[in-house]
Amino acid sequence: MIRQPIVVIAGHIDHGKSSILERVKGISITKGESGGITQSIKSYNIPIQSIEKCCGSLLKSLNQEITIPGLLFLDSPGHAAFNNMRKRGGNLADLAILTIDINEGVKDQTIECIQILKEYKTPFIIALNKIDLVHGWRSNDKKNILDNINSQAETVRQQMDTKLYEVLGVLAEHGINSERFDRVTDYTSQVAMVPVSAKTNEGIPELFMVLTGLAQKYLEKSLNISEEGEGKATVLEIQEDVGVGTTLDVILYDGQLKKGDQILVGTLDGPVVTKIKGLFEPEGKKLKNVDKIHAAYGVRISAQDVKGVVGGMPLIVANTNLEQKAAELQTELEGVMIDTEKEGVIVKADTLGSLEALTALLKKEDIKIKKASIGNISKKDLAEASSENEVANKVILGFNIKSCETDPQVKTILNGVIYKIIEDYTEWKEQLSKAAETKNLEELTRPFKITILKGCIFRQCGPCVVGVGIEGGILKTNSKLMKKDGSKASYVKSIQHEKENIRQVEAGKEVAVSIPDLTAGRQINENEVLYSNLTENEFLELKKMKKLLKPQEIEILKEIAVIKRKDKPLWGI
Repeated sequence: MIRQPIVVIAGHIDHGKSSILERVKGISITKGESGGITQSIKSYNIPIQSIEKCCGSLLKSLNQEITIPGLLFLDSPGHAAFNNMRKRGGNLADLAILTIDINEGVKDQTIECIQILKEYKTPFIIALNKIDLVHGWRSNDKKNILDNINSQAETVRQQMDTKLYEVLGVLAEHGINSERFDRVTDYTSQVAMVPVSAKTNEGIPELFMVLTGLAQKYLEKSLNISEEGEGKATVLEIQEDVGVGTTLDVILYDGQLKKGDQILVGTLDGPVVTKIKGLFEPEGKKLKNVDKIHAAYGVRISAQDVKGVVGGMPLIVANTNLEQKAAELQTELEGVMIDTEKEGVIVKADTLGSLEALTALLKKEDIKIKKASIGNISKKDLAEASSENEVANKVILGFNIKSCETDPQVKTILNGVIYKIIEDYTEWKEQLSKAAETKNLEELTRPFKITILKGCIFRQCGPCVVGVGIEGGILKTNSKLMKKDGSKASYVKSIQHEKENIRQVEAGKEVAVSIPDLTAGRQINENEVLYSNLTENEFLELKKMKKLLKPQEIEILKEIAVIKRKDKPLWGI
């Protein structure tokens, strides 16, 4: 038996996922169609007859026999379209539609969806949505999309191609080779882009034609299942239903489920055994009882003892070989637990699939993970994070969760976009690094260059006090001085500006400085230039922090190096 492929729609917020799903829903619930059309919980079943009616003669252009019974679309808003839809060996979805607003192009969540699609190796096509908003576009849902594009004004066609190739270019930067569907030469290496308007229905038939062709040609073998086999499913959500109690929204992707079946469900504490008390599908606002369902199908299950079940957990029928299946399920659960290290950040997410997706992307960025778990941030999480030695590890990264507790020592980075969590964490680490470097720089002698002002020798010795102009850099108290010939010139004991003692002064200012162990008019003179007498180690440290120095300071460093290398050619190299 060939089951229908499971399809999810993903993309950036407001790019039209819901609008396309409404089109799917409209096709799904069209009355008078044959093929047992059913609206299931969080899913829309589209039999092949409905697809044929939607596509018209387009399916014939595929030149292949269509044997798939239809398509099962999952109605899972946002990231749930991926993150709590997993099964043994990968993602629950067989196919995906990535929606991109042709006018806005690729956005943060688009990139994140691409990363997750690549991670799960899920085949997908792109719906370039909202073509009706391209300036000057004239809508006509009676024509096929290519004829419609060709009938537009030249300026509109040029706009369309420009916008399409802008998207194509950004996708290429993220490793996706894409092209407009009619220009694709190899579907195994190119991702098809279909221009559509979910609002006017333009391009929707072509979208379904490409999706059906892709499923038929490349997925037929993987869709073979045993109709009477024991069911395998994935939990999407857990909720409370009035009159029913705790229920599990599940997608059955293999075999069958029936009332009274003994099932094994994964929980945070391992597999639990329970029985199906009831199977339900929505009928308006009510739940309709069903006795048995076959894959692929979305259904709601009523069962006891399901505490600890979260989205993404596996569910299997275990009427026979209970111990063996429990052991296999335990192995599977252990397989999806996150590998952690002795030191690193703490990661939290709302579902198992979300946790896997986030940690996979963190590991790609070489970010170490100390602990990964499901649920909101607890006091224990904060305590573990605050106990880390490195400040960069005193952080909790959270996806789709809340923080009910706080700790001033712990940084929390929470977002509903995985891509942004990683971006914000990287930016925060850079800020930490820069702050640490700035602190280290503050402790070092800074490069400076000063000139003794004419007529400003206020005391010749004991110590000598002279007026100086800061030509560049930062002059600090206790800084050692050097003359242009490289000879030592004591150090700055104190700095006075407008009769007040100060610790440091920047370029452009004139101040009085006291210099012990020298006599003005002998060892140093009016108009003489002095530099900071850096040690070789100080010079090398300053070179490492070059990006924090001003251009003027860098030039002074070069001058100091030239002076020092007169006696030691390899000084500071």
